[in-house]
Amino acid sequence: MTPQQAVVGAALAVLVVLLVRGRHAPAVVFSGTAFFFLLLDYVSLADMLQQFTNPGLVTVLALMLVSVVLDKSRLLELAAERLVRGPYRWALLKLTLVTGLYSAVLNNTAVVASLIGPLRSNPAHSASRLLLPMCYAATIGGILTLVGTSTNLLVNSFMIGRGLPGLQMFDLLPVGLPILLACTLTMVLLFPRLLPVRAGSDGAAEDYFVEARVRAGSALVGRSVQDNGLRHLGHLFLSEIVRDGRLIAPVAPDEVVRADDRLVFAGDLTRLDLLAPFDGLEIEDQHATQAMKNLVEVIVTVHASIARRTLREVDFRSQFDAAVVAVRRGHRRLGGSLGNLPLEPGDTLVLAAGRDFEKRNNLARNFVVVSRPEVAKFVDPYRGLLALGGFLAVIVLAALGCLDFLKGLLVLLALFLLFGFTRLAELRRQAPLHLLFIIGSALVIAEVMLSSGTAALLARGMLAVFEPLGPLGALAGLLLLAWLLTETMTNNAAAALSFPIAIGLAERLALSPTPFVMAVIYGASASFLTPYGYQTNLMVMAPGRYTLGDYARAGAPLALVFLGVALLAIPLAFPLA
Repeated sequence: MTPQQAVVGAALAVLVVLLVRGRHAPAVVFSGTAFFFLLLDYVSLADMLQQFTNPGLVTVLALMLVSVVLDKSRLLELAAERLVRGPYRWALLKLTLVTGLYSAVLNNTAVVASLIGPLRSNPAHSASRLLLPMCYAATIGGILTLVGTSTNLLVNSFMIGRGLPGLQMFDLLPVGLPILLACTLTMVLLFPRLLPVRAGSDGAAEDYFVEARVRAGSALVGRSVQDNGLRHLGHLFLSEIVRDGRLIAPVAPDEVVRADDRLVFAGDLTRLDLLAPFDGLEIEDQHATQAMKNLVEVIVTVHASIARRTLREVDFRSQFDAAVVAVRRGHRRLGGSLGNLPLEPGDTLVLAAGRDFEKRNNLARNFVVVSRPEVAKFVDPYRGLLALGGFLAVIVLAALGCLDFLKGLLVLLALFLLFGFTRLAELRRQAPLHLLFIIGSALVIAEVMLSSGTAALLARGMLAVFEPLGPLGALAGLLLLAWLLTETMTNNAAAALSFPIAIGLAERLALSPTPFVMAVIYGASASFLTPYGYQTNLMVMAPGRYTLGDYARAGAPLALVFLGVALLAIPLAFPLA
């Protein structure tokens, strides 16, 4: 091992640890590592800047901007009620297949966000038996086409950067479609027994906590909880009182209300109107009547800057122009003052959003928006249909070789702007700059790993374990590596770290690099065991009231089927020789 390989290996080890711990945003970790290699002259400034102009990277950014418009479509959520009609297994079959095929061309995060609300409120089946399979189907659908997920485009960027032929639109379909069908069959057969029926998983109110303050001079002051009529509200339950930093719970009927008391109600946010008649009782930072007009439901992301900090510490209202009126954490009840509650990844927050909420540049970093006011979607469903039709036209023309895909995306963006489907300000706010830094930096890191021989060194280590099993064993080892990485960090990060090893394996074995690159793509999209490996898994955790055990129990057989079919199908579709 050379000194350079030792340094690169140590830097990669630190990078993996930081990604797994999740304390820092992946964009920061990747950018920092790439800059470290630049300082050591392991890569030149010219080469580094060249990676940030990679055609694949530009295509990813253009696709993400087009997705801003496509995400406004309500077509899938309007069809959700029909998809879940009938017996559970039949509903599951329809839901998973349609979701998977829809996610093949649209952002799977947007697909999951669109379906959470309709599935949570459907009267036919418990949401806890629908949300997780829907989420898994959206993830699997991403491996059907080149544009199904940003990971596919990321790996395509790596391939182009290495001088390999880029992927065509439907190159992934011969392996992706058998995986989707096999996983759908697995879910239909096993999930009726593996997924629980949980009462209240349809957005049940008892998981939400609303904090209201008693103003000085209120008619409630000096009277007991029972005398004020605060015990029998039906949809809302007075669970705690926070007084001078002290918690009073449970609340006795004869407890006397004082000025500046903070009353913590567990209940149904759709019935905040029940608090309106009480004189001098107001929701923290926002009157109930005003909050009801602009409620937004969000989930705290794994790499959010506000994670593990309290609302007061982050000055939440100033950062986001929104007030937190309720918090939900899985199916556990949260106690105490909301302002002093440390937020955790996966927490669901209900916000009373101000006028500037949508304009804040830090939303995507901290939240996945589950539901928002209807103005965010196209009011006219035909506009959503036209937007989707235009995107599909670009895909078909690109697949037929009649149009360069990137040029088609840019033309489509121009048409969206021209006809008012979006605005420049909206695109600027939603621009995925974090992906620019992740992908560009990952390209630099991959180049350093390959040029320094570190990738070949890691490949030799893998071959020492899997070489007795032959080339297919090496392919299986790489598939497992990508899968294990994606269960512990983001799928883009898993693909970025696995790609150089894939090239190293192919070179050591003197085989075609394509099947090994495919193993990276499929392995990095097999995140089923935890809610933290993939953003969509986290999105359904609170609405479905899932536990970590639910993910492991349902995800384990699905992962085995996914990886098994991938291992059999990859050599057939992409020969090793």
